Amino acid sequence: MNTLDAKCVLETALICAAQPLQVREMELLFDGVLSADTIKQLLQQLQDDWASRGVELVHVANGWRFQSRPAMREFLDRLHPEKPPKYTRATLETLAIIAYRQPVTRGDMEDIRGVTINSLLLKQLEERGWVEVIGHRETVGRPALYATTRQFLDDLGVESLDQLPVLSSGEGEGAMLEQIEFGLSDSSAAFEAADAANSAQSLLIPEDEPLERAQLASEAKEAPDAVQKDEFPAGQPPLAS
Repeated sequence: MNTLDAKCVLETALICAAQPLQVREMELLFDGVLSADTIKQLLQQLQDDWASRGVELVHVANGWRFQSRPAMREFLDRLHPEKPPKYTRATLETLAIIAYRQPVTRGDMEDIRGVTINSLLLKQLEERGWVEVIGHRETVGRPALYATTRQFLDDLGVESLDQLPVLSSGEGEGAMLEQIEFGLSDSSAAFEAADAANSAQSLLIPEDEPLERAQLASEAKEAPDAVQKDEFPAGQPPLAS
């Protein structure tokens, strides 16, 4: 099979796939004739081929997929003018705290927000597939530790937590939530992001003491409480590790 035909096969499979495809899955398309390295090279070529189009090929947490570019959002929104259900400010702020401070307990989140967090709010984020319990902190009551999921990264359109907007930019939180809003394939779950993002930003970063996401992650790892990790699904280690 020549390069042009191979790229055509990959392109077709990716466009028709309901979920991101991993390289090992794409190897099945060629019955072992093409190696993983060759497929990765072809994927990079496909990215270049689509560079000037309204759709782009991206690598997210669960594999490769085609998605529309942010510049197309204004036009695509006209196809679905109805307003989706809104997530509350509390939900957005809680998601932001988990994303940047993970792994965190409900108590940690309440300390940061300064208010009690309704358990239904965390359940909502779990049901949406954005957060999950990855273990328990070895302290009184063994509170659950929450972290974001690979689905969260997919909906955000990034491959890893390292690609989250940097908080020290002053608009990192807003950028993250706007990415989520655009990246969601289910318009009924889109965020009302802009207003809540400003509030979440002020909660996470004191004005006189800006901290980048990497620094926050470092603080979490150095927490004095020991963590007892639970079992994780095969092939899906905790993202915060």
